[in-house]
This record gives sequence, structure tokens and C-alpha cells, in this order.
Amino acid sequence: MRDWVASNYAARLNVLWTEEDPSIAGIEIVVQPPARPSPKPSAGAALLGGSVEESRATKAANGAAASTMKKPAASEDSESGAIPRESISASLDPRLTFENFVVGKPNELAYAAARRVAEAPTAPFNPLFLYGGVGLGKTHLMHAIGLHIKKQSPDRRIIYLSAEKFMYQFVRALRTKDTMAFKEQFRSVDVLMIDDVQFIGGREATQEEFFHTFNALVDQNRQVIISADKSPSDLEGVEERMRSRLGWGLVADIHPTTYELRLGILQAKAEQCTADIPEKVLEFLAHKITSNVRELEGALNRIVAHGTLVGRPITLETTQEVLHDLLRANDRRVTIEEIQKRVSAHFNVRVADMHSARRARAVARPRQVAMYLSKQLTSRSLPEIGRKFGGRDHTTVMHAVRKVEELKATDSGFAEDVELLRRMLEA
Repeated sequence: MRDWVASNYAARLNVLWTEEDPSIAGIEIVVQPPARPSPKPSAGAALLGGSVEESRATKAANGAAASTMKKPAASEDSESGAIPRESISASLDPRLTFENFVVGKPNELAYAAARRVAEAPTAPFNPLFLYGGVGLGKTHLMHAIGLHIKKQSPDRRIIYLSAEKFMYQFVRALRTKDTMAFKEQFRSVDVLMIDDVQFIGGREATQEEFFHTFNALVDQNRQVIISADKSPSDLEGVEERMRSRLGWGLVADIHPTTYELRLGILQAKAEQCTADIPEKVLEFLAHKITSNVRELEGALNRIVAHGTLVGRPITLETTQEVLHDLLRANDRRVTIEEIQKRVSAHFNVRVADMHSARRARAVARPRQVAMYLSKQLTSRSLPEIGRKFGGRDHTTVMHAVRKVEELKATDSGFAEDVELLRRMLEA
């Protein structure tokens, strides 16, 4: 009976208890045996006086067991499978605030939109969709939004988690037959933030649940904030209706950093350090490390740690010595122009054919290979790659990538050619 109640009513009981007392994070259904065997009643009076009193005592004990389970450890789940709200949302990093975010031309729209969403009492853009390459500040802005809302409106309920964890929680709810609690948790929040939504691509059941959760929140004017590495229209493996809804609100692109923005970020980080970092070192790093902000900050941390632990002053020479591996890797970074030249030479076509409108297979196939390698070996977005190939649309680049992957799977000779070109470019 306990197992049946747990599997059929645990989720609903958990929701009702939480409404009565928010400090209760989960329930456990306990069957408590009587202290001594119940004697067989010899008359109606015995039944009323003995077993009924024991039954009442047992019910009271069970009620106490259920009602006093306050504040269990977030990592421990009740046997019923109910998911406490605290265990769903990831923690927000207190360092990732708006004040610590360095604004420049590549990210000014995303920053302004994030700030507006954080300060508005209702949803001004729904959803707010932030996209850009790795390490450009998407996650920083999402944490900043969450921290600002918590500070200004502590009563607003926020869930922040990655798309991968959303999928994990959904699969777990399916496995434990606890989807009702899952729906209640996600559809009763005021702000839902999902990071790296591209990871739900190709996962139909998770997309379906996310689609309905998204619609339920937007219909109630609850704020939804999403980040990805591509724009909604470029997300692979995502249904058309989902892509359409993700583009409903405001889509803000975070572009690759400029030299001025990288230098500004380094200067801001250097102010937080106790070490004395010459301006020439910061300028050198801003010129040399152009991939992403995480790599830039990691380089600064390395030279500061070296100077602090070894006791040597931070100079241009020590910086080059400490970061020799990182600097060499950045010097080898491949450009689209190099890819076009290498592919043209390999397939014996002109570099101009990479930009031309010719559709003959002898020209189109090398062009598709060059687009594929540009996607694999550079951090350029699909629209940027398309512009480098005669102003083509991003959908043309997507088609080229898919076509090359299909040919690699079916034609071993073609796959060897592509792999050889990749190794030559990376060498």
C-alpha cells in the first residue's frame, strides 16, 4: 500500500505540502508497525477501545513523520522520487554580476537586453535568446540576470540550469513516473533560464516537454531566458515550431571580441589582482589571444600565479615564457582564407571559384569541403562563413556541412581527402 501511494500520490502530496509550508522540500511516506500485536477484539467495545486508539496513534505518528521532514539534503531524493525545487536549479555564481561584465560594441545589445529583463517587473522580451561563440559572456549575463532579480525581488522564483540537466530531470521523471511533479516545478516559476539549449537537438521527447513548458510560461507572462551557440534558425536537430518560438522575443547576438574589448576585460581583471601587471603585458595578451574571454582570463591568471608563487616580476619576457604553449596554439589558428587556398590547391581549382556562383560539381564540391572545414576549424559563425564564400546565405553553409558529413560516411576515399586536408591545416 505504501508503494502504491508513493507512486500515485507522492508528487501531488509534495506540491500541497509545499504550498502549506515552503520550508518543506520533500515528503516520505512511512508505515509504522504497532508497538505490540493487537489483541483480537471479543466485543464491539474492545474494538472501539483498543484497535481504534492504536489506529489513531499510528496515523498521528505517520502524519508527524510526513509533516516534519523539513530541509532534507538537496542531493538526497525521497523514496517517492519527488524532486525538491532546490535540487533542480543550479547555483548562481556571485562573481558574475552586471558590474563585473565589461561592455563593448560586440556585446552591448546583449548586455542592454539582459539588464532590461533583470530590472523589469514583467517580461519585456519573451523569450530573451542570447547566442554567440564559446566564452563570449552568455553564461555571465544569465547569472547576472538571476542575481539581480534575486536581490531586487527575493520572492520571485527562479530556475537556472543547463539544457543537459533539464533533459536529465525529464528522463528521471519519466523513469520514476513522476512527470506531474516535473511539470509543476518548471511551470510554476517566475523566471526560467536554460543554458546551452542546442543540446536538446535531436532529442524529440525532451523537445516536446520543453516546448509545452515554454508555451505555458510565456502564456502566463513568466520570463524565459535561453542561451545557445547559434541563432534559433541555425539550431540543428530542433523542430521548426520550436525554432519559431525561440525567435519570438528578442534575439541578441554576442559577436567575437575586438582588441579594445579584450584590453578592457584584461584591465578590469588586473584591477582585481594584487599583482603589478604592466600595461604592455595586457596589450600583448589582447593582441595575441583572440579566441575567447575564458582563454584570455586563464592566461592572465597563469601569469599572476607565476609571479606570485615564484616571486618573479611580471614582464613581457616572463609572460612569453609562461604562456609559450598557449601563444603557439593561437599563432597556429586557421583562417578561412588559408582553408580556401589549401582546398583549392588540393582539388586543382582556382581560389576565385570559392567565391563564384558556378554550380558545376568540380567546383561546388571543393567549395562545400572548404565551408565544412571552416565550420570545424574556425570560431566563425555560419553567416560569417557564408559571407567569405561570395556572400552566400548561412543555410548554404549548413547544407554544405551536412553534405560533406554524408559523403564522408559513404565514401572512404572522400573521407580520407577531408581528413588529410584537416591535418595539413592544423599542422
